[in-house]
Amino acid sequence: MKKIMLLLLTITTALTQTIYAQDEPEDTSPKGFDKSKLFFGGNFGLGLGSNTSSIIVSPQAGYRFNTHFAAGAGVNFNYYSYKTYYSGGLEAKTSFGYTGLNIFGRVYPIPYILIQAQPELNYSWGSIKYSGNNPTEKLKGQFVPSLLIGGGAAIPTGGNGALLLMLQYDVLQETRSPYGSKAFFTMGYNF
Repeated sequence: MKKIMLLLLTITTALTQTIYAQDEPEDTSPKGFDKSKLFFGGNFGLGLGSNTSSIIVSPQAGYRFNTHFAAGAGVNFNYYSYKTYYSGGLEAKTSFGYTGLNIFGRVYPIPYILIQAQPELNYSWGSIKYSGNNPTEKLKGQFVPSLLIGGGAAIPTGGNGALLLMLQYDVLQETRSPYGSKAFFTMGYNF
């Protein structure tokens, strides 16, 4: 998977360099900060089941510098809990919480297609509660870095809005990463 992500990043860089090597018309847009280039959005996720649950809230704000580049920052809040059943009737409920900050950079090599890098630093805490008279085990709080690399589509929805569909992967693979060890799909909205 890491080789595929590296190959995708290399191809995108080559395409981007080819696109910029071509002559572009002179930019006649006003110079300086343009509030119409701001965008807001993020991700929200909710999963409820008999043995698992998760809540994800990740609002973000960004700025579209031109048709090819955008960047921004956001905050994260993730909560996961799941039950594990052991032989002999023992069960355990594990809960993890994460809160943190992220920054992101996006490249649009062609309209509506994007590649994104998003470094994050989350603080993780949790507990494992065993059934019966067993004590609850508190998990030591710690900072967990992540580096999400991915790509996808920004589907226009009218005005400045866009539905974002992306496949992402945490290349750092820290033990307590909120993203696990596999690529994952996200859907968000920018307005």
